[in-house]
Amino acid sequence: MRPFPEPRIVPVRAFRTDLPALDLFPTTLRAQVASRCLRRASANLLLGCGAMGYRPLQEAVAGYLTASRGARCVPGQIAIVSGVQEALDLAARLLLNPGDRVAIEDPGYLGADLVFAALGAAVVPVGLDDEGMTVGESALAGTRLVYVTPAHQFPTGVGMSLPRRLALLEWARRSGALIFEDDYDGEYRYSGRPLPTLQGLDRHGQVLFAGSFSKVLFPSLRLGYLVVPEDLVDAVAAAQSVTNRHAPLLEQAVLADFIAGGHFARHVRRMRQVYAERLSVLLECAAERLAGLLEISGVEAGLQTVGWLPAGIDGEAAARAAARRHVEVTPLSRYRRGAAAREGLQLGFAAVDPPEIRRGVGDLAAALAEEAGGSKEEGPTCGYPRSTGEPPAGSCR
Repeated sequence: MRPFPEPRIVPVRAFRTDLPALDLFPTTLRAQVASRCLRRASANLLLGCGAMGYRPLQEAVAGYLTASRGARCVPGQIAIVSGVQEALDLAARLLLNPGDRVAIEDPGYLGADLVFAALGAAVVPVGLDDEGMTVGESALAGTRLVYVTPAHQFPTGVGMSLPRRLALLEWARRSGALIFEDDYDGEYRYSGRPLPTLQGLDRHGQVLFAGSFSKVLFPSLRLGYLVVPEDLVDAVAAAQSVTNRHAPLLEQAVLADFIAGGHFARHVRRMRQVYAERLSVLLECAAERLAGLLEISGVEAGLQTVGWLPAGIDGEAAARAAARRHVEVTPLSRYRRGAAAREGLQLGFAAVDPPEIRRGVGDLAAALAEEAGGSKEEGPTCGYPRSTGEPPAGSCR
């Protein structure tokens, strides 16, 4: 079975995860930017670029990360890749030998687990608390690389606290280990000031910082970045030059113009407002309909959140019951290596409009009530009809 199946074109329904609101992407504007870019394309643009990427895009990404994400980098440290998944593979091949210990969050992103295991690394799951990955000497002893999602932990949504970030960086400095910081949807934070990235706090070149435009703009774009410590730039460039050579140059050029023209920043601001409103609808409706059945996490960032199930309800059974009512939820147990301390469900809200969120909450409440041994009546669905469609295909960064 493929870890990331091919996407299927189906209606978006509650509560599909890992997906931005594609219907709200400014496709006409991007087409205009692309048209202008192609009209002035020179022979050099048609020829190719350096292994680290198209220089104007490196400059645009460095400027954006410095201003908006608190990163500390210069354009030459930016490697343009197809997404976080390629960044993971690139970093793992450069940094790990078979048998090296790699710490990952548990529960955590399976795409990272698969990359490290495929290269023969000894993958060590590390638990979480309400401040993010726990940083203990015993759990991290002998670790060569730590993989974390501190802005919005995948899949629980927990944000790593500032003291925990500083503790992890101090541990990495003492031990000589490296940290891979996956910022897969860190652009979307809905309350308070964003916490500084690990990379921005790092003063000793211990952090590799990766992000993807596929989650912010649209999945088929397949462009992302890896911010590399200065002493690894030459090694990364050499590896890129003998593998994929460079990401598609014309796509890089269009994205560079899209960012330089201010369109990317405006789109992020607009989507942050839209997603915050959709999260508010989900929380309001859940408080009314899911009390006692699902405790929605107080998430402050990202494209999805988590609901915690009461004792006695199995996550897989709950997901099957929801699917029978055309509601998509993912059990957290699918992201765990060890036994689950508490059962939960992952729910996406970014791509789901408010009427479908209300419909989904109503039908999910009926499904969970049935699993809890309550009434088998479906009950009201906030006045909205069911949607149709196939189960989600999954998402690669």
